[in-house]
Amino acid sequence: MHRDTVFDLIGIGFGPSNLALAVRLAEEAGVSDLAHCFIERQPEFGWHRGMLLDDCRMQISFLKDLVTMRDPTSRFTFINYLFERGRLADFVNLKNFYPTRVEFHDYLAWVAASFDDRVNYGQTVTGIEAVRSTGHTNEVAALRVFSRDHEGREWQRVTRALSVGIGGGPQVPEAFAALGTHNIVHSSQYLTSIDRVVGPASGARKRLAVVGAGQSAAEVFVDLTRRYPHVDASLIIRSSALKPADDSPFVNEIFNPAFTDVVYAQPRDGRRALIERFRDTNYAVVDRPLIEQIYEMLYLQNVCAEPRHRLLANTAIETAMRTGGGRIELTLRDRLSGHARAEHFDALVLATGYRRDTHVDLLEGLAPHLGDALARGDVERDYRLVTPASFKPRIYLQGCCEDSHGLSDTLLSVLALRSDEIAASLAHHALQDRTADRTSRTQANATSAGRMSYAV
Repeated sequence: MHRDTVFDLIGIGFGPSNLALAVRLAEEAGVSDLAHCFIERQPEFGWHRGMLLDDCRMQISFLKDLVTMRDPTSRFTFINYLFERGRLADFVNLKNFYPTRVEFHDYLAWVAASFDDRVNYGQTVTGIEAVRSTGHTNEVAALRVFSRDHEGREWQRVTRALSVGIGGGPQVPEAFAALGTHNIVHSSQYLTSIDRVVGPASGARKRLAVVGAGQSAAEVFVDLTRRYPHVDASLIIRSSALKPADDSPFVNEIFNPAFTDVVYAQPRDGRRALIERFRDTNYAVVDRPLIEQIYEMLYLQNVCAEPRHRLLANTAIETAMRTGGGRIELTLRDRLSGHARAEHFDALVLATGYRRDTHVDLLEGLAPHLGDALARGDVERDYRLVTPASFKPRIYLQGCCEDSHGLSDTLLSVLALRSDEIAASLAHHALQDRTADRTSRTQANATSAGRMSYAV
């Protein structure tokens, strides 16, 4: 068991959210001296590696990088990344605001490399527990974070604040959850698993179904048709057609940082209604050029009389079960005619989105101290979880506050400004923390010389 100092902040997860916060803490004079670190379970920086398809582009402008929206003079801008990589002039010649996903990942990794000394890679957080104040049995003064590295060693660190930025977990519909993971791949693991699932091109023909109606489903469907000549792919959607994302300028203003204030100011029911009104900007929608590409592909295969790939619209999946030989039988019902039929597939790719409640399991050990705030999702404007007065540590939630802060919360659009708001909150409370800590240490030394109030 390894011991460490008392931190002002520990970030759990080191994806784009906490990476943006790391940049802000490094650049903000009021908080740059705060003791902080990050814990990341991956062995190195990685962001949606399972969907880094070669020709897929970002759906937001490169100007919505980690810093530009709050400080375009920062050395961590995407433009400076291009300059230091020697590609700025060539990128300008592309005349495109949307870099490939592969290039944006390289940008994020380039920024992350500057914070290697702050990140504990290859460690999985196994639990978080409350640390009570000395002499105050009902007051929680800090949090103890337990983690385990890839060699099985256990670590524990104590902190006054947490920033939870662990991203979403794969959403697996109930119909598929009981079938296990053999030949069923969630889109988040697509690139790392699909070769194993489809097998070599020299093998037998395979029938694959892609489930989902959003951007990821469409990208996976196209990739299967391109890369695997021995695969017959079906894209199964409940809706009548693939719907284009509404990215028109006025609608896109809902992703402006200022719109977060508009959403947060609404009562709970009003927030939900506002989010639902603009849902087709982000959920179950596809970029128009990709829709046109799929339509053309399906049209041309009909011209050639080789209809190998299909778009099964208006189709509901009622049951899923395994059959002999490990194949998967789906009961498909036409939502217009009501007719049901069974079809067999060698594998499935589930492009069914992400759960945004994984932080609840992570913080489960603190539930007795948090009241019902965690279950209700009660969050302050600065992304702090609402906690009782006796609970002094601050818990910032990133990427799981859509219900209170709007559709942009799970996206990259607000990273720069959100990190600014969290850093400002940290700075505001830092002096109070340190004053309380000095008082606690003085009391502890008076009762047990040399022993810290936060001793493990």
